[in-house]
Amino acid sequence: MATSTPVTTPFSRETTALEVVAGLDLTGRRAVVTGGASGIGVETARALAAAGADVTLAVRNTEAGQRAAADITGTTGNDRILIASLDLADLGSVATFVRTWDGPLHMLVNNAGIMASPEMRTEQGWEMQFATNHLGHFALATGLYRSLAAAGGARIVSLSSSAHLRSPVVFDDIHFRERPYDPWAAYGQSKTANVLFAVDATRRWADDGIYTNALMPGAIRTNLQRYVSDEDLARLRAESGGGDSPSWKNTEQGAATSVLVAASPLVAGVGGRYFEDCQEAGPNQPGTRTGYAPYARDPEAAERLWEVSEEHLRG
Repeated sequence: MATSTPVTTPFSRETTALEVVAGLDLTGRRAVVTGGASGIGVETARALAAAGADVTLAVRNTEAGQRAAADITGTTGNDRILIASLDLADLGSVATFVRTWDGPLHMLVNNAGIMASPEMRTEQGWEMQFATNHLGHFALATGLYRSLAAAGGARIVSLSSSAHLRSPVVFDDIHFRERPYDPWAAYGQSKTANVLFAVDATRRWADDGIYTNALMPGAIRTNLQRYVSDEDLARLRAESGGGDSPSWKNTEQGAATSVLVAASPLVAGVGGRYFEDCQEAGPNQPGTRTGYAPYARDPEAAERLWEVSEEHLRG
């Protein structure tokens, strides 16, 4: 494993994804970006494509994916942008994606997700945010393990959120079968799971050259907030940046940390960490909305989550 020295970079919260890849040559490297048709997903894909990578947009809406691919090709000149259907809440869809993938995979960006949705459940009865944000991506990453191992130095990017500070994974009632459903607690739990996945994936797979890191992209206005009211957004902005402070990032800035973790040589051989604003973050300090909660990087919780996730997929 790499040294535990925190990763520092010359980049900041204002850095854009394209600035992160400036001077990098990703020719011959293959990337998958889930939710790559909109928001920070499309900007993540655009930056990787601009550096020469072959990029697959794994999306629910393939028509939107086609439009995004055409736009990326138009702005980067890279025509190696593919579209594949993927619905993370449908394990059959994930299995089809895995089955049809061929050859090595160098970068898996687990970007797609839903936020603070009304109570919804999958056909298995799983709470939708945990199912989509964690279990679908878990099935995707474990299904693509051989392709990641074949790449030699593959990276998995697990998009979390400062909302993980709202809740650990409540193992006794993950799917809100006993406790009242709370959309923000459910979202927070799923985002904690995204960090825990990075911890245990690195423990299990680092010897195979696969490194996984989690990140908080920042506050960005995208369709991720389709279920969130303006009042909720105002409250979140106050919590994250303090009232009227300029806490929102644009999508190009929001994608920068994803691209750093996916492609920058500054993060080579590093795994199980939590990044924000293009830097490795430390533990959360009480009264702030930055850094990681200790429970989100607890190795015992990470191992337990992996085992529970495998049990879910086995049915």
